[in-house]
Amino acid sequence: MSMDSGDQHCDTSNGYVHLHNPHLKTMASDFLYHFNLGTATHDLPAMFGDVKFVVVGGSPTRMGKFARFIHQELGLPDSEEPRDLADTDRYGMFKAGPVLSVSHGMGMPSMSIMLNELLKLLYHARCSNVVMFRMGTSGGLGLEPGTVVISKAAVDACFRPRYTQIVLGKETSRPSELDQSLVDELLHVAGQEDGVTAVTGNTMCANGFYEEQGRLDGAFCDYTEDDKLQYLQRARDAGVRNIEMESLCFAALCKNAGVKAGVVCVTLVDRLRGDQVTTPHDTLKEWELRPQKLLARFIRSRLGIK
Repeated sequence: MSMDSGDQHCDTSNGYVHLHNPHLKTMASDFLYHFNLGTATHDLPAMFGDVKFVVVGGSPTRMGKFARFIHQELGLPDSEEPRDLADTDRYGMFKAGPVLSVSHGMGMPSMSIMLNELLKLLYHARCSNVVMFRMGTSGGLGLEPGTVVISKAAVDACFRPRYTQIVLGKETSRPSELDQSLVDELLHVAGQEDGVTAVTGNTMCANGFYEEQGRLDGAFCDYTEDDKLQYLQRARDAGVRNIEMESLCFAALCKNAGVKAGVVCVTLVDRLRGDQVTTPHDTLKEWELRPQKLLARFIRSRLGIK
């Protein structure tokens, strides 16, 4: 069940982020610890009020590079080159005009911490009509490596489209579907990228990298290769096209906050053929740029920039 304790903005059609926590209203100030930003120490509306697009990904280095890439793509002045706005070594946060680029670390616990504070930042900054994306790498299912997957929904390791947590000793779940109009728009934009194959499908989000993804190359493995392949084929039959570790939390929390969200990941390996990535480094680097280029084209299109 979803815990809905009342919006911080009363009109759900106004495009603002909607936080379901009445306790925030009683706080004199709100300190976003893992970003080292706060309502009492920073003018968040002045710093972030113009943000319309948020792109999150694993590492601070990658998100810093993406911010500099989108800065060039939007033709922004050299004097405004993105810098890290989070005075902490936990996450990186870079701003390029209306685009905020933020790292989330690895796995859903790290994503959850970051996203709770990021959504509060957007709320305090009075941002409206924001579109959020997670971009990254993943393992594919029955796809040629290098294929870009635009997620229709995030599902758990049992192929259920819901994000489950234990809250006060009770299991609570939130739906993790993604905005389908955004999926269609992303697929249309992807069709304009030369040399890139893009597909839609469900993305399975695992709590671990090894056993929960059915890998044979971890420190522990109590199942056979046939067991693994049968499980991955069931996932494929359930509509799963790629596997990663953050999309379930991302999709569910964005949906609960009333923020349109999309997930765009490139596949580095076909898990039906193997577990380890053996592609040359230079090729991997080119593949990793594919979601970035797709999102840059999407943002330019939304802003009317050719």
